[in-house]
Amino acid sequence: MSATLSSAGSRAEARAWQDGKRYLWPLALVVPVLPYVAYGLWHRFDNALAWFLTPFLVYVIVPLGDWLIGEDAGNPPADREAQLQSAWYYRILTFLYLPLQFGSLVLGAWAWSQPNTNAASRIGMIISVGIVTGIAINTAHELGHKREEVERWLSKIALAPSGYGHFYVEHNRGHHVRVATPEDPASARMGESFYRFWPRTVWGSLKSAWELETKKHRLRKRSPWSLRNDILNAWLMTVVVFAALTAWLGVGVLPFLLAQMVFGFSLLEIVNYLEHYGLLRQRTATGRYEKVEPVHSWNSDRLSTNVFLYQLQRHSDHHAYPNRRYQVLRTFEEAPQLPGGYATMIVVALFPPLWRRVMDPRVRAHYDGDVLRANLTPKLRAKYEAEAVAARA
Repeated sequence: MSATLSSAGSRAEARAWQDGKRYLWPLALVVPVLPYVAYGLWHRFDNALAWFLTPFLVYVIVPLGDWLIGEDAGNPPADREAQLQSAWYYRILTFLYLPLQFGSLVLGAWAWSQPNTNAASRIGMIISVGIVTGIAINTAHELGHKREEVERWLSKIALAPSGYGHFYVEHNRGHHVRVATPEDPASARMGESFYRFWPRTVWGSLKSAWELETKKHRLRKRSPWSLRNDILNAWLMTVVVFAALTAWLGVGVLPFLLAQMVFGFSLLEIVNYLEHYGLLRQRTATGRYEKVEPVHSWNSDRLSTNVFLYQLQRHSDHHAYPNRRYQVLRTFEEAPQLPGGYATMIVVALFPPLWRRVMDPRVRAHYDGDVLRANLTPKLRAKYEAEAVAARA
């Protein structure tokens, strides 16, 4: 009887539950709106500082919000997950990012092409639009994991301004398979600075994506050099967008387009850097890597960054269940926690000595002091293995 009452109480509690973040999720659309505000202020007051409004929000206001507002560790009741998953309200919020994103790109390109635009304004335009482009990759990430064909195509469209169409292939079929292993170019190793990680992951992810897509087409006995190739049709979107803007505004707009592109995908890669830093899936008795578990991703429940990034910081649940939509992602007690939100940790990662001082002890603690269980750079592994041998001698 008590079990029946408990079950009935749980169902009643689930029915009464409300998504406390329901009306916070639209904040994710603030970032792609800010370049419009910046342009208006710049046009009105002719002050380059207007173009730094977007980075000020992302690198100052959002981290400050993380510390002031704190964490939200609540999970939706299991009985409500299906309802949340199917709710169109959450899906539309991801769709809306795309027109705002492309509008900010066009506006930034037009502002760049105006005569007498000074260097400070140009730098601000690159950073401002580059942030929108970079966070759009996160939107593409949310859309690209879904089974619906329209969302998969929208994912590729969102990747066009960053020129990172191959992410659609590599993230889904490469990173999710090899995550938290030395073979994964998007999993950072302990002892590896972001500046060493960047070329390794940019080139490694591109190479892996092409190999995966080429293999798929060859298994189907067809040439990879066709528009059925998910990398080529995604890259074609970038070419079309950049060519159209260049035809309209002239070749002088190309430096802006390329610079915001690099800034955008670099923002993605610095997030990749912190998501799995030093974490390693262990080998089983069969020699295969263990199953991906919550312990293989760094998480954060800082509310401010989560609502701006479609809850990307609940990364462990995403890797365990890639098809789960952002509104139903859960937090796990066993998942290692970052000391700050992604917005804060991105800044920390730019300063390697500070990053290692903050994060390396956490990696050690995660493995109970056995650092050889971590994902290490070859140089660091050789050092610790030599120390272990010397200690046993």
